[in-house]
Amino acid sequence: MPISLSAKKSQRKSLKNYKENVLFKNKVKLTIKKFLTKPTPEGLKEAYSLVDKAVKSGLYHFNKGSRLKAKFAKQLKSGKAAVAITKTKKTVKKTPAKRKVVK
Repeated sequence: MPISLSAKKSQRKSLKNYKENVLFKNKVKLTIKKFLTKPTPEGLKEAYSLVDKAVKSGLYHFNKGSRLKAKFAKQLKSGKAAVAITKTKKTVKKTPAKRKVVK
């Protein structure tokens, strides 16, 4: 628990910033999912705008922003709907079968 006045103010400010950041992150994610499920030129414009804002605020790296925008343009050009978020498959490393030693 903060004791000094400046520490109390700092805590209030950090909580306020945290709430704003979470709202922005959720907005970006939902807009991207919405665009990927149904690509439209209006959705592309909105997705570009939010990705640029996310890069500017430091949520995404510049290269990731560029990669996402290229992916969005490709989706719109092909006109195919894609899965918004694909989970990576866990690969199980197969151990070789033990060989019997024949004498």
